[in-house]
Amino acid sequence: MTDFLADFYFWTKSFHVMSVLAWMAGLFYLPRLFVYHVEGLKKQGVVRDSDMDLLFRHQERLLLKAIMNPAMISSWLFGLMLVFTPGIVDWTSIWPWTKGASILGMTWFHMWCGKQRVALAEGTSTLTGRQYRMMNEVPTIFMVVIVLSVILKF
Repeated sequence: MTDFLADFYFWTKSFHVMSVLAWMAGLFYLPRLFVYHVEGLKKQGVVRDSDMDLLFRHQERLLLKAIMNPAMISSWLFGLMLVFTPGIVDWTSIWPWTKGASILGMTWFHMWCGKQRVALAEGTSTLTGRQYRMMNEVPTIFMVVIVLSVILKF
């Protein structure tokens, strides 16, 4: 099994990078949709289940279900394949641990976004546009730690 992983290392790494890019794009955009959803409805006095509300709910659901969930799953799958490829990870270094902690944080954020999407769809969300804007910065922090960990290998 490990020989197989070593033989396909560059393919695995390529698919991992593509998956992470798609996942990150979704993690950056979904909270922004939440801001537009909350503020757009409030500004225009739009009621729940109006065309605009349904459009936001549809976009948020599609982004999460059709792009973000598959991208997260494939990021984890290809990432774990890289972890099990012989000679790739030096577990005596700090970087795999900081990267791993940040990946768990990004996964938590992904799940938080899923719960927020449901709360907005049900009309039970209590967060403001400003709060969603602030949460939009969370994946950036995780991304910085991950990139620095992998590139600098401290």
